[in-house]
Amino acid sequence: MTGNSPDPDSIITLLQDVLTSGSSKGFVIGLSGGIDSAVAAALCVRAVGPDMVQGFFLPSAVTSSEDAADVRLIAESLHIPVMTISIGPIIDQYRKMPDFIESSYLVGNLMARTRMTILYYYANQMNRLVCGTSNYTEYLLGYCTKFGDNAADVQPIMHLLKTQVWDLARHLGLPQKIIEKTPSAGLWHNQTDEDELGMTYAVIDEAITNLEKQEWKPKSPEEQRVMEKIHRAGHKQRPAPHLKR
Repeated sequence: MTGNSPDPDSIITLLQDVLTSGSSKGFVIGLSGGIDSAVAAALCVRAVGPDMVQGFFLPSAVTSSEDAADVRLIAESLHIPVMTISIGPIIDQYRKMPDFIESSYLVGNLMARTRMTILYYYANQMNRLVCGTSNYTEYLLGYCTKFGDNAADVQPIMHLLKTQVWDLARHLGLPQKIIEKTPSAGLWHNQTDEDELGMTYAVIDEAITNLEKQEWKPKSPEEQRVMEKIHRAGHKQRPAPHLKR
């Protein structure tokens, strides 16, 4: 790929280097049926082959049947195995905690952290690494859960804007249905990322690109809104504060 398009070769080299620098035998990755996890999984397959990539589909009570079908489509197109484990019963156990509040935000964070716990359990069991699926747009805006979906041993698409992830998906030949799918974190019924963010990814990515060129000084209402989101999300990008010895 040329110009401003993402370079898959450098990502593949990163994944190969991360694996060969230790004694791990491959990658595990959570598949949601969305574009980010599909692209990350495809890159893992190109880096180490399908036999060294284990997919996990971890649906909740609000996961749609479309997501399940899309995960199967992704797995079949990449020729990787997928293990399905429902996290619904685990979340129900959390509901027994004292003073539990049934909030989409709170339960959504529980779901994200529960999924990552399961991924790390199997990564430890199989002597593999957890491949992350976070992109640059959502990382900057803090559209992720601490120690949940932003936890990983390697983040192959963390440097890519969401719109670049779509470009890379086309280059990698992923199924058109996955590329055209409306992005959703699947935290509740009919939830979409762009509705929750209040802007389209195209607008957000243009604002981020402009802000980087302008030394992070906003010059439009959209850039100001994005800058405010980035500021609020700063704590998600920094290590936990501590006193140095």
